[in-house]
Amino acid sequence: QVQLVESGGGLVQAGGSLRLSCAASGLTFSRYNMVWFRQAPGKEREFVAGSPWSGSGTYYADSVKGRFTISRENAKNTVYLQMISLKPEDTAVYYCAAGLSSRSIRVDRYMDYWGKGTLVTVSS
Repeated sequence: QVQLVESGGGLVQAGGSLRLSCAASGLTFSRYNMVWFRQAPGKEREFVAGSPWSGSGTYYADSVKGRFTISRENAKNTVYLQMISLKPEDTAVYYCAAGLSSRSIRVDRYMDYWGKGTLVTVSS
């Protein structure tokens, strides 16, 4: 049984930082693309950052480029999202996802497994 469990969300002031973690179990972690998505109130879920299983770089949404960093520790079956210079518009539920597809990791329908999400609230 595959499980993805996010942690690290919370309330932070604008300009602050948070580090999200996603612990995976029940899958061969090193073979999966690991991706963070988010969904703000009243909006559709959107891609945030991705780490391909191949290690061939990392990918970011333009809105978070330069502020967020995705990293993974295959030995710990964990992916992280370091977020700095947070803005109120970063407020959302952040989801961790895992996918095997070689198709775009920016597209949520290509993900195979999802966590339940962790809420990040950035106050102004």
